[in-house]
Amino acid sequence: MDGFDPRWRDPPEYILGITKDIWEDRGIDTLLKYYGEDLVVRSPASIVQGNEGIIAATMATLAEFPDRQLFGEDVIWSEVEGAETYSFLSSHRLICTATHTGFGAYGPATGRKLYYRIIADCFCAENAVKDEWLVRDQSAIARQMGLDPRQWTQDLIAREGGPDLCVKPFNPSTDIAGPYQGHGNSSEWGDQLEDTISQLMSADFSAIAQRYDRAAELHYPGAQSGHGHAFADRFWLGLRSSFPSAEFAVHHKMGQQTTGLPPRAALRWSLTGTHSGNGLFGAPTGAQVHVMGITHAEFGPFGVRREWTLIDETAIWKQILLQTG
Repeated sequence: MDGFDPRWRDPPEYILGITKDIWEDRGIDTLLKYYGEDLVVRSPASIVQGNEGIIAATMATLAEFPDRQLFGEDVIWSEVEGAETYSFLSSHRLICTATHTGFGAYGPATGRKLYYRIIADCFCAENAVKDEWLVRDQSAIARQMGLDPRQWTQDLIAREGGPDLCVKPFNPSTDIAGPYQGHGNSSEWGDQLEDTISQLMSADFSAIAQRYDRAAELHYPGAQSGHGHAFADRFWLGLRSSFPSAEFAVHHKMGQQTTGLPPRAALRWSLTGTHSGNGLFGAPTGAQVHVMGITHAEFGPFGVRREWTLIDETAIWKQILLQTG
């Protein structure tokens, strides 16, 4: 890892290590070192450039949830081929735990305990994160705070100053070009995951029975976990039926085989189009929506044996509410 802090042996150690430095060891100032000055962070809820706003948001989150911990479940990664300096793209899946013991975005402390996931795709070079795409399971947080995600989002719009002044969700028209222009690596496992999700987005839901282990372990937005084909069908059919004519696109895919672990893959994808069907987001509204999604999968002898897919349901509700009131 030429150009990176020698404390870290490989990209997973680097990603896990800097995350602990920043969040749990309270080295918030290390963001000035570990995050590039012009870093672009894209999440379904917003797009932010520069690390000053990230530092402020980090402090605010820790003030509200001072015992927050981030447990790295996995880091799927690939080197950037042909780069002038050593660089890589990582897809980092985390479990977050926290207790609401401080005042902040959720109001006065409630003592409620949270458990939710984040997946972050980071382009790293010269000992810093230079580009990032992040999806947080915000609807899981809202529900565990005792709030309905749609109502929480409506209240958020009001707290941010109303429809004209509130923070606007990310969509491709607001994107800022960053330094990473890659699309992943060449891997049969990345190809398998892309083929599987593409079939589902083409309304071929028989792919679940064909490509998923019958006992597959599944994790979906809202901290929903379950097993089996019916559980997968309920999520993917409910999502696609909400946006039946939306354009599906794959933006990044990686596959990896690591000693001691099953084959894995990471896929970053999107749906862009009209809320024109019944499904996860209620009756159709005609709102134009962009859905940013990231999926991780592990493979076994009978297909996908474990899957984690994240979208931010509150960012989708915000787009719908801003267009429909």
